[in-house]
Amino acid sequence: MVPVIATAERIQPSDRLLDKPIMYGHIKPLNPVKKKTLMRLANTSIATLGDNGPYGLIEQATVVIDNHVIRWVGPETELPVEFANHETTDLEGRLITPAFIDCHTHIVHGGHRAVEFEMRLEGASYEEVARAGGGIVSTMRSTRAASVDDLVAAALPRVDTLLAEGVSMLEIKSGYGLDQDTELNMLRAARRIANERPVRVKTSFLGAHSLPPEYKNRADAYLSDVCLPALTQAHNESLVDAVDGFCEGIAFTPEQIARVFDHAKTLGLAVKLHAEQLSHLGGTALACQYNALSADHLEYANAEDAKLMAQSGTIAVLLPGAFYTLRETQKPPIEAFRQHGVPIALATDCNPGSSPVTSLLLTMNMACTLFRMTPAEALAGVTRNAARALGVSDSGNIAVGQRADLAVWNVEHPAELAYRVGLNPLHQRYFAGT
Repeated sequence: MVPVIATAERIQPSDRLLDKPIMYGHIKPLNPVKKKTLMRLANTSIATLGDNGPYGLIEQATVVIDNHVIRWVGPETELPVEFANHETTDLEGRLITPAFIDCHTHIVHGGHRAVEFEMRLEGASYEEVARAGGGIVSTMRSTRAASVDDLVAAALPRVDTLLAEGVSMLEIKSGYGLDQDTELNMLRAARRIANERPVRVKTSFLGAHSLPPEYKNRADAYLSDVCLPALTQAHNESLVDAVDGFCEGIAFTPEQIARVFDHAKTLGLAVKLHAEQLSHLGGTALACQYNALSADHLEYANAEDAKLMAQSGTIAVLLPGAFYTLRETQKPPIEAFRQHGVPIALATDCNPGSSPVTSLLLTMNMACTLFRMTPAEALAGVTRNAARALGVSDSGNIAVGQRADLAVWNVEHPAELAYRVGLNPLHQRYFAGT
């Protein structure tokens, strides 16, 4: 029987991989695990996220890791002779899944908005919060006041929390600076995180996130003066992997986002979009015109949007943490996505205002409970489909040739990962075979 309750040491498995002490207090860092050239993980069940059933589940399985990639995976009884005598780790019946991928975060930012959260619960309106200095302007001011070192130091505890739940890759957006220097500093901080921790980081330039006060009612001027030049400079410094925007009545119109996407296209950068979160403005259709990697939020998307996404290969990234925090009632069109074969990814949307969430396990449960997704869909959403939302092809499933980014869980069945709330059953995390 696999133990469900992990020890305190096992609850924070990523500590074994950290060369530097992590930043939250009660966890004691352990020595890094030494990398083996060829090793076998045996006596396990493996959710490959392949095509054989909803989880791609293989019982009584083994996986062979050679350096940083998967060399073989399958039933123990079919193990090739050439791997039989290599060093073996007995996982005692535990479950292996691909390591998790958080494909939509704003995890680099200054300050917090806990007081704003409190004000809203006490009855303050959005306008009253804004007049008191809250909202995105509050985060903008705190982020502008922070150095790159400050931004990295503030983000690392949040990153560590994700790693401790089996995350091996995360996307990090800019978008809280809203001036050229700070937007670039946010991206520099995001790049630094990949050097500070064993995690892959994909960056997204989100200069078209909101208008700073100095450009109130002058969105086109902001794009010309700040956003597009900052994007060019970020590209010149190799700081950006994709370009994002917020297409909404309180942010930018489809026509204005098209300007940003046209510029991204000239730079050879992929695009993605915050779309249809608060209204149906046409952002999803715009994203599909540009063959966007993903359209995100999508509460107000419809069946026609789903059809366009299927045609363009655009992934639907759902963010139940924001839906929960904002107490929304309009749900994304899950059934339309299913009917049209649109892959659904999930992410924390970790940000200081609308989704202060740093748990993909909780996100999976929210997606099942609030959006009626299945546990199998939720697991695919934080692995295989999350990788596709980032344009990554070497992670997200367990197959020969893929990176050995794996999570080992103290559970008997994959559905337990979305079922439990408040328990982290991670036993170990493998990052590129380590």
